[in-house]
Amino acid sequence: MAPYDRWRHRYAVVCACATGLLLIAGGLVTSTGSGLAVPDWPLSFGRVFPPMEGGVLFEHGHRLVAATTGLLTIGLAAWFALRERRVWARRLAWIAILAVVAQGLLGGLTVLLRLPPAVSVLHACLAQGFFCVVVLLAVGTSRRFVERPPARLRHDAGAPLWTLAALSSTLVFAQLVLGAVMRHTGAGLAIPDVPLAFGRLIPPLSSPAIAVHFAHRVMALMIASSIVLLNARVLRRHADHRELARPGFLLAGLVVVQILLGATTVLTRLAVVPATAHVVVGALLLAASLVMTVRSWRARPVPMARTTRHPREEEGKAVSTAAVRVAGTVS
Repeated sequence: MAPYDRWRHRYAVVCACATGLLLIAGGLVTSTGSGLAVPDWPLSFGRVFPPMEGGVLFEHGHRLVAATTGLLTIGLAAWFALRERRVWARRLAWIAILAVVAQGLLGGLTVLLRLPPAVSVLHACLAQGFFCVVVLLAVGTSRRFVERPPARLRHDAGAPLWTLAALSSTLVFAQLVLGAVMRHTGAGLAIPDVPLAFGRLIPPLSSPAIAVHFAHRVMALMIASSIVLLNARVLRRHADHRELARPGFLLAGLVVVQILLGATTVLTRLAVVPATAHVVVGALLLAASLVMTVRSWRARPVPMARTTRHPREEEGKAVSTAAVRVAGTVS
C-alpha cells in the first residue's frame, strides 16, 4: 500500500477542479454556438492569443483551459509514475494522459471538420470519462482511501450494493451519451413542452430527434429510480456507513437538480446558463455514482466460509471428538 501523500492528493484535487472548469468552458462553447468562432487549429487565426471578443472568447478560452488541464495531467501522471506503488493507480494516471491527448485531438478535428455530430458527440463523452478518471485519482490518493480500510458491509439478501451503484453509473453514462447526441444534433427542443410531451405522456415518435429527446426523458426517470433504490438500500441496511451514506445523499440531491435543470433548459429555449449547468451537473452525477461504486465495492462483505458439512463429515467429527474425551477419561 502506498503511503499517504498530502501534496499529491491536493494536486490531484486541483486537476479534478481544472477538469471541471474545462467542462464548463466546453459547455459554454456549445451553448453559445461558438464552436466555429475560431476556424483554424491548433492556432487561433494563426495566433496564440487572438483578440478575445464575441465567440472567440468562449472558443479560445476553452482551448486555453484545455491546454492548462493537459499540462496539469501530465504532471500528475509523472508524479504517479515516480511515487505510486499501486499498479491500478499508475495505470489510471496513464489512462488520464491518453484521454486528455485524445480529447485535444478530437477537439481539433471537431473544428477542422466543421462540427460533425459524430466527432462532437465523441468529444463530449470522452470529456465526461476523463473527468471521472481524474476524480477517481483524487479519491484514491485521499487519506481515508489510503490509510483507513473500509468497514465491511453485512451480508444481506438481494443484489450487492456495488451492483446497484454500478447500474446507476451505467445509466448515467448512457444518459450523458443521449444528452450529447441531443446537443450536437439540434434535438434539444424537439419536444418543446415539459413535463408532458406535446401535451401527452408518450409523444408521436415521428422523427429521430423526437425519439432521442423522449428517450433522454425516460432515461432520467430510470436514473432517478435507480438512485432512490440505491439510497433506500443504504439507509435501510447500511446507515452506519457514512462513507456510503454521504455520496448517496449527494447523488439524490444531484439528480433532483439535474431534472430541474433539464426542464428549465427546455422552458427557457436552451438558455446558456441552464444548458451549460445541465452538462456540468451531469458530469458531477456520473463522478459521484462512480465514487459510490468504488466505495461499495471496497466495502463488500467478505465471502462467508463454508459452514455446512456433509453428514458423514459431521458424524466423523463427532466420533473423533468422543474418542478424544474417552481417552482423556481413561488416562
